[in-house]
Amino acid sequence: MAVPTHKTSKAKKRSRRGGRGGIQTPAIHMNENGVYVRNHHVAADGSYNGKQVIEAK
Repeated sequence: MAVPTHKTSKAKKRSRRGGRGGIQTPAIHMNENGVYVRNHHVAADGSYNGKQVIEAK
């Protein structure tokens, strides 16, 4: 079994793991009514995929 010869320092370990990235922001676009909406979510005006699914707030 492979055993490391030297202890890996915190800086070396953290620099290697640092490139994995963080939380990405969700994609937001403007629908045909001019309302910003996230992908696969109901818009603030109650529309989804061009259809009115719930009454607006």
